[in-house]
Amino acid sequence: MTDVTKEQVLDKLRGVRGPDMDGNIVDMGLVSDVFISDSKVYFSITVPAERARELDPLRAAAERVVKDIPGVKGAMVALTADKKGASSSAPVQRPAAAPSQAAHSHAGHSHAGHSHAPAAAAAPRTPTAAAKAGIPGVGAIIAVASGKGGVGKSTTSVNLALALKANGLRVGILDADIYGPSMPRLLKISGRPQQIEGRMIRPMENYGLKVMSMGFLVDEEVAMIWRGPMIQSALLQMLREVAWGDLDVLVVDMPPGTGDAQLTMAQQVPLAGAVIVSTPQDLALIDARKGLAMFRKVEVPVLGIVENMSYFIAPDTGNRYDIFGHGGARKEAERIGVPFLGEVPLTMGIRETSDAGTPVVASEPDSEIARVYREIARKVWEQVGAHQGDKARTMPNIVFE
Repeated sequence: MTDVTKEQVLDKLRGVRGPDMDGNIVDMGLVSDVFISDSKVYFSITVPAERARELDPLRAAAERVVKDIPGVKGAMVALTADKKGASSSAPVQRPAAAPSQAAHSHAGHSHAGHSHAPAAAAAPRTPTAAAKAGIPGVGAIIAVASGKGGVGKSTTSVNLALALKANGLRVGILDADIYGPSMPRLLKISGRPQQIEGRMIRPMENYGLKVMSMGFLVDEEVAMIWRGPMIQSALLQMLREVAWGDLDVLVVDMPPGTGDAQLTMAQQVPLAGAVIVSTPQDLALIDARKGLAMFRKVEVPVLGIVENMSYFIAPDTGNRYDIFGHGGARKEAERIGVPFLGEVPLTMGIRETSDAGTPVVASEPDSEIARVYREIARKVWEQVGAHQGDKARTMPNIVFE
């Protein structure tokens, strides 16, 4: 089998018409540098930010024609915004007092890629964290969220949880994505949790993490067609009717967007804070801002932003490539005044270990990538301490039983 070349990829991409069916995306200068590694092709396409959703079929068409090239095993294509489009986005508003009366509205179920920002704006008065019922034995609850799907939020969640454990904490993880649960696969866990006394169930466990997910309760092939109240009930049951035991921190892998599940967690659970995951390109950041605005609206502290897929490390040479741009999340964090938690590179190792159910922090604890996650975990825990006081500020001693 002959190696795939950049010239072959660009030649195929010349068959993809531009945004207004005028010319092709290569000759119009919309395609970034093309990188090929292990027969997988990586590149981005620059489009106006305000036309991102409209032009996603263009991205899909480019990905399709590249995958059809003989010898190509896969393609990763992202839309990135030009600077004109990015600069026109409205700034995130500072927190304001919740209105005393507002109609709670939802648009049915929320799925990956669906955004319900108006629901956040129309949310009823949010109780303070002290007034929300906590979970017995659980010290702090951290939400990991993103404004859109496809940014690696679940992979970040599981490696963050494992990094917090590696740093000496007792950790659990709740998969709050009702429609697309990831934790059974990411943590290589199968089977059904056991029911113990009363209505309580025992969480599943692997790599020293206590885990609960809808994926343990419903078969993978079953289509979940649930509306808002059902989502709320399921989430609260998985939180409050699970025997978590004594945990320093419970990491909640939130579904993407700003819909029913996110509002339930923000309004009814005493969250210690939220971690926002974004990729470097401007389009992902536009969606991330919606998540930031929602958490601020309901008075949940934003612990910081993680830039995932920040740069690409070629597995054969170790060279670094900024295929999807770089530094956008750091600049956004500085702009809105929240901590920047770190950059996670796009590497084959993270993808392969995630797909295999052996997350990199657990399977390669001495790797550079694992160190990146542990440093992010350290900064997250510092932020929890800053918001909750000295109780969460100091790491406990690691005890081997």
